[in-house]
Amino acid sequence: QVRLMESGGGSVQAGGTLRVSCTASSGYFLHTHATGWYRQASGKECVFVSLINADGSTEYGDSVKGRFAISRDRTKNTVYLQMNNLKPEDTGTYHCTSGGSLWRSCELNKKENNWGQGTQVTVSS
Repeated sequence: QVRLMESGGGSVQAGGTLRVSCTASSGYFLHTHATGWYRQASGKECVFVSLINADGSTEYGDSVKGRFAISRDRTKNTVYLQMNNLKPEDTGTYHCTSGGSLWRSCELNKKENNWGQGTQVTVSS
């Protein structure tokens, strides 16, 4: 069974930066799959943040365009999400998901793809 492990979350003030990472268990290669980040905030709908496809193309949610950047390191089998100019509304648990193709829906990704436990990001005003 594939395990995805997120790390790098924390607490920052508005305007700050964080980088979260997603690694996969042995035998699963993130660079040959689509890998993405989704945010679940308490009491709010889970939302799409960003993804990187196997071909390297990237996509971003409207609220993070120009502030966040997704990348990957094939040698470390890791996908990163660099988050700049953080805002309080970016607060939530950031989950990594990976598979042949990703859905915009968190629930569909949980059912159809591999889904990590998440890392908490808290942005204070």
